[in-house]
Amino acid sequence: MPVEVIDTLVVGAGQAGIAMSEHLGKAGIPHLVLERHRIAERWRSERWDSLVANGPAWHDRFPGMAFPGAHPDDFVPKEKVADYFVAYSEMIKAPIRTGVEVQRATRLAGRPGFRVETSKGTIEARSLVVATGAFHHPVIPDLVPRDAGVKQIHSNEYRNPAQLPEGAVLVVGAGSSGGQIADELLRAGRRVYLSVGPHARPPRAYRGRDYCWWLGVLGKWDIAAPTPGAQHITISVSGANGGHTVEFRRYAERGMTLLGMTKAYKNGTMTFASDLAENLKRGDADYLSVLDEADAFAERNGIELPHEPEARVIAPDPACVTDPILELDLKDAGITTIVWATGYAFDYGWLEVGAFDETGKPKHQRGVSTEPGLYFLGLPWQSRRGSSFIWGVWHDARYLADQISIQRSYREYNESVSRGAR
Repeated sequence: MPVEVIDTLVVGAGQAGIAMSEHLGKAGIPHLVLERHRIAERWRSERWDSLVANGPAWHDRFPGMAFPGAHPDDFVPKEKVADYFVAYSEMIKAPIRTGVEVQRATRLAGRPGFRVETSKGTIEARSLVVATGAFHHPVIPDLVPRDAGVKQIHSNEYRNPAQLPEGAVLVVGAGSSGGQIADELLRAGRRVYLSVGPHARPPRAYRGRDYCWWLGVLGKWDIAAPTPGAQHITISVSGANGGHTVEFRRYAERGMTLLGMTKAYKNGTMTFASDLAENLKRGDADYLSVLDEADAFAERNGIELPHEPEARVIAPDPACVTDPILELDLKDAGITTIVWATGYAFDYGWLEVGAFDETGKPKHQRGVSTEPGLYFLGLPWQSRRGSSFIWGVWHDARYLADQISIQRSYREYNESVSRGAR
């Protein structure tokens, strides 16, 4: 089978790959996008049924197209998000080839570029853009044995309450995924236990403006790096049921049992840290700090917005906080399922180049790899806080397309000089 040659190869046709294709096309750079499944597949098959975008439609989109049929303040359902990316790729005429799995990529010997082996043949490319994001493999801590008599699934496998066996559910992780899944299960009449670690819980909206708007005007989307330790703090925010501020104490008022960080398992019993109250207080502090900054901004700039004093009312601590549960016998509690909302790990095993640190994370500057000709897109904090969000990845892709174009100009100059020398 002949080797296909392309200037720039993009791996992944989710939001990152489509954004990359748009900017490469505008720059006149010949390219190809490979996707092992369908366009934006993870939105369709690796998320729960009721998931909606965590930002409103006016914000969580690319600049070139609004969400068809959606009100600007709607939180768009996941299937329509996937449909949006399909339509967008068609609008920009993105050269996407689906059903092609990239299996291995290596540097070409003695010349620039990469040899990329796929399920449909081999491709050589001068530049390679890894647009697979950061969420490759779900992580389930090695705590509870598989033969412990309880169903265990990661949040990426969860679809809806009816999927789970009858009985109570323990959700581990109180970021956006864990919080929303726990809330859905509670609304479905399930007995729910939620293990809550350190977190940030911003207001969904304040004084008539969505949190995404406040992040923008306060300059927080463009923060270049997190404060020390903050990169690993989960953020609990929700667009479900029209969007609401997450307040775990309110969940407890409705019957949910809150627990501290999950520590260990032995002989049918889970143990939890005594940090629940402290974790909630830190979440409150983060929440109130956003309100303070928003009020100061509105006053400083003379913006007339409705006052919302009730937003500062923090619910009293429920019994599960004042008298925390540190040990829980799963059988006695009737728990038949554990949902692990515990994040994802990188996996670049197919990319056999020296571009990673000792933990397996890409070494890069704003997505430009330390390996010449290699680029990454869709990484958290790639260039700013907003990098892993829909609109943020679009701006990062524009920067990378510019860098690829610059390198092409250097290469073209060198080739022209070399020809002249001959």
